[in-house]
Amino acid sequence: MTASTVAGQGDGTLADQAYRSISDRLVTLRIRPGEPINDERIAAELGFGRTPVREALKRLEHERLIVAYPRRGTFATEVQIADLGHISEVREQLEPLAAGLAARRAGRADRGDLERLLVRLAKVSGGGTELIRLDMAVHRAIYAATRNPYLEDTLIRYDNLATRIWCLFLDRLPGLAGHVHEHGPLLRAVIDGDAEKAATLAAGHVEGFEAAIRGVI
Repeated sequence: MTASTVAGQGDGTLADQAYRSISDRLVTLRIRPGEPINDERIAAELGFGRTPVREALKRLEHERLIVAYPRRGTFATEVQIADLGHISEVREQLEPLAAGLAARRAGRADRGDLERLLVRLAKVSGGGTELIRLDMAVHRAIYAATRNPYLEDTLIRYDNLATRIWCLFLDRLPGLAGHVHEHGPLLRAVIDGDAEKAATLAAGHVEGFEAAIRGVI
């Protein structure tokens, strides 16, 4: 997984590729909450067969991004604001852990990826989805640098759920750019191997995210 990807895009099985494509649409709300999921239509749109798409949908159901009802069909899950506190409880513990581990364990390639993300942060001038994707890329690069695939998978899942909530209120969050640019000092701490600082900054980032969302609901 490289820092230039979103949601871990890259090679893999057709089911992996289908999962990444559909997950990205669900997380960024291109597939709206409550919208029906038609595996045949998605397979045609993505250029995959129905089998890898169905495998991807099973994984996405486990990750609470879609829900299947007997005799009714499959739908994108609704975004439940009540879940914000539950999601934040998990992220407040695991995001600092991941940042600290990344600072200790990141290899040369990881640090190169993080440096490139710092350059992207300095240059980004867009808004909305562009900033969301950059935020996701930063988180995933840090998770990958932990060298703990279980922690990485868990945090991707919860970051996806948090990002869906963020996207729902995107037009009411004028401080989006500032929130994403907070990653600059965090990336620098990880690159420099300062585990304590990285963990502290990650904790503050999660707390700030929850406060920002609660400020507009």
